[in-house]
Amino acid sequence: TRVLASAGYRVEFAKALTGERPLCCGRTFLAAGLVDEARAEATRTIEALKPHVEAGTPIIGLEPSCLLTLRDEFSAMLPGSDSEALAGQAMLFEEFIAQEADAGRLNLNLQPTPQKRALLHGHCHQKAFSSMDAVEQMLQQVPDLTTKMISSGCCGMAGAFGYQSETHDASIAMAQLDLVPALEAVDRDDWLLADGFSCRHQISDVTHKSPRHVAQFLARSLQ
Repeated sequence: TRVLASAGYRVEFAKALTGERPLCCGRTFLAAGLVDEARAEATRTIEALKPHVEAGTPIIGLEPSCLLTLRDEFSAMLPGSDSEALAGQAMLFEEFIAQEADAGRLNLNLQPTPQKRALLHGHCHQKAFSSMDAVEQMLQQVPDLTTKMISSGCCGMAGAFGYQSETHDASIAMAQLDLVPALEAVDRDDWLLADGFSCRHQISDVTHKSPRHVAQFLARSLQ
């Protein structure tokens, strides 16, 4: 919010039309095979966001698995003009920043940080939707910063997969396959960035390193 406000954008948090329960993408239901419950969450979210979509307002999210559900599974569960319109305006934070920079509309006074290198671990959904380029493009707005993509597959957390006793060992084995060895090269003065909530938890649990979301890095770079 601070980054977007600093760039001159007015940020409004989406709220449900009725009740106090926050909006939800429903992915946690989908992961458990509860399609009807997921469809109900999608319906709530589409109805709440419809006025903003009709007004042409970008719908921005921070968590790849949540935001990209709006672009993919919503249209599959609830095909129609409303879900298609929402999918067309839903974008990740870094995609919005990169888009505005390309259009010459971005006005962010970003400053060099003491750390001169940022290493990126991509969330599986980001990779599937080819949105990692937007992360790198966004970070190019920070002066004197070198970015490097960590060569790694899935972190192994995959929602609740890493916390279930019957799949915990497989989750750790996935992390140790290539992500953990790659993170051994991360220097204490480097920024370690990962947009995925599950990814950050897995990295913290397995390596005791402290990854951050790219939005947090940009907030630190503001004058």
